[in-house]
Amino acid sequence: MATKDGMPDPSAIFPVPGADTVTYVKPTIKSEHIIVGDFTYFSDVDFERCVTHHYDFYGDRLIIGKFCQIAKGVEFIMNGVNHQMNAASTFPFYIFEGFLKPIPPLSDMPLKGDTVIENDVWIGQYSTIMPGVHIGSGAIIGANSTVGSDIPPYSVVAGNPAKLIRKRFDDELTALLLEFKWWDKPINEINRLIPMLTDDRLDTVKEKLKRLLKAEASGFAAE
Repeated sequence: MATKDGMPDPSAIFPVPGADTVTYVKPTIKSEHIIVGDFTYFSDVDFERCVTHHYDFYGDRLIIGKFCQIAKGVEFIMNGVNHQMNAASTFPFYIFEGFLKPIPPLSDMPLKGDTVIENDVWIGQYSTIMPGVHIGSGAIIGANSTVGSDIPPYSVVAGNPAKLIRKRFDDELTALLLEFKWWDKPINEINRLIPMLTDDRLDTVKEKLKRLLKAEASGFAAE
């Protein structure tokens, strides 16, 4: 669904005409502990069901940037999955009725912090993202992967545990893309950038990015 001026509408839940199994995530979120950027989509419905073990008293957040692509069956496991490990038993007595045990202080729990997925990240089907992971912009996560550690920007990873398969681009192009931050541009500008963003002639893309960044620095629009 587009806005009245023909631009894509980030508030549309079902953005693909005739498809009710692809959703923009942001307008569906109810939890204040899940933050999602514009145009990130999920190849299914009810995204919050894929965020598991997410309990308010932990205070951890799932933060996802713009233009991410999240396949069906992906699970984001949050810090509530962790059990106290510095005592004789790992059993979580405190969550079950009838046991005389208050919630332990968070300092006793193996908390990993917020889970952060940056921008333009593609997460393949049935992948699992573990608590506290930070995935850099432009990364690709292979299907059925388990991501338990941080992933650098513009990397391709896969496996259980997920390991680096290759870098998508050379260091120069990666740095240019991270500096340019196309995902933060206005929609009309992104529309103009689509030919560059979908161009597989990477040397051409690199030179175009250099011109655009130079124009931005000088305050002029690049052609």
